[in-house]
Amino acid sequence: MPLPRVLRRSVALPLVTVVILLGLAVWYVFSGYGAGLLPQSSWGPWREKSVDNWAVRVRVNSWSDAAEAYVHMGKAEDFTMEAYGTSADATTVMDGTRFTLAPGGEVTGQRPKEEGAK
Repeated sequence: MPLPRVLRRSVALPLVTVVILLGLAVWYVFSGYGAGLLPQSSWGPWREKSVDNWAVRVRVNSWSDAAEAYVHMGKAEDFTMEAYGTSADATTVMDGTRFTLAPGGEVTGQRPKEEGAK
């Protein structure tokens, strides 16, 4: 026995709404923008590197387009960068080094040019 026409319409709208909302949620998380919502097990191990005399620890998320970095120079200064879907930029207070973290985990640092230098 087929379902009445009114019952089919009343079930279809909520079902379509749920599918659309679920699709948007999945896109948000896995595109990198919602990487903070992903489980810790989806993050790779911390890698150590040196960028312009600064110690940098970087990890990349294996499920989405996201990376995190912890940058420090001894006890003088430290900060965290989060590149969730787009690159993140930060400039140090101590010497003005500008860091860029790409969602793929690439970290670059550039010191400002000295005044009067050619």
